[in-house]
Amino acid sequence: MSLAGASPAPTSLPRWHTHLHNRQRYYRLGLAAAPRLPHRARRWLAVRVARLGAGWFPDERAAVGRNLARVAPDREADWLEGAVDRVFENFAVCFADLLSLNREAEPRLWRSVTGVTEQAPARAALARGRGAVAITAHLGNWDLAGRALAVLGRPVHLVMAPETDARVGALLAGARDGPVRVVRLRSPWSAVELVAALRRGDIVAFQMDRALGGRGDCRVPFFGAPAPFPLGPFIVAAAAGAPVVPAFCVLQPDGRYRLHVEPAFAVHRGEEASGLRAAVALLEGYVRLHWAQWFNFFDVWDGASRA
Repeated sequence: MSLAGASPAPTSLPRWHTHLHNRQRYYRLGLAAAPRLPHRARRWLAVRVARLGAGWFPDERAAVGRNLARVAPDREADWLEGAVDRVFENFAVCFADLLSLNREAEPRLWRSVTGVTEQAPARAALARGRGAVAITAHLGNWDLAGRALAVLGRPVHLVMAPETDARVGALLAGARDGPVRVVRLRSPWSAVELVAALRRGDIVAFQMDRALGGRGDCRVPFFGAPAPFPLGPFIVAAAAGAPVVPAFCVLQPDGRYRLHVEPAFAVHRGEEASGLRAAVALLEGYVRLHWAQWFNFFDVWDGASRA
């Protein structure tokens, strides 16, 4: 298979998901508290916790600052410091909502969504009978994006890398009710299962902004410099003949969310790298607009810089 236009990323394992507080006990505390609070109180508390814990994550804050410096290279250091604060505050709000809204019944869940952009292209894509590969990112409330896509009438398989603490992964998977199923990438056979799901007409959703550190990652231009991204979503889409549907669920100033669904596009065998480049270009536009909701607490370009 030709992958012209993209080059292999380094094979060192990423460390974006490891920190001292990524432990089961903290998630249990959040699951116990967040769903019981009214929305405004939950949002207020989340912001306060983020501010209180600002000193707990020096490495992650530094990485976010480096990422934002690439996104907004003309900004000065004072702006960057405040921007990092906003990223952590928004993450706390979105994460508290993630823990809460996954427990909600559909009518109450949709009160948290202000609107959805045109879904006709996504419906047309599903009507072809090959399912759809939905690509999203750690931008806003990615988990809510998966649940929102389920209104199209098909099961959603949300693909995620295994958690460092397996108990955290089990806890989060168990917290998801309804039509969204979490799939952990543990072996090459996982891709076979995903292709089978697409051929049944289901939706397979990937978070496309975190390279896994293996041979399936490729560097593509991102804010003017090569960064590693996973090629897997586009390999799966091409293998199944499924269209790719980009979707991003962004936090609004009123505390609710808006789901943006972009037009579907096809990825043919041998053109997976072209699909990746198109998706990354689209992601760049969303990150430029919503940089304060781009939740990657590692240096996104770091893998490329070590090559």
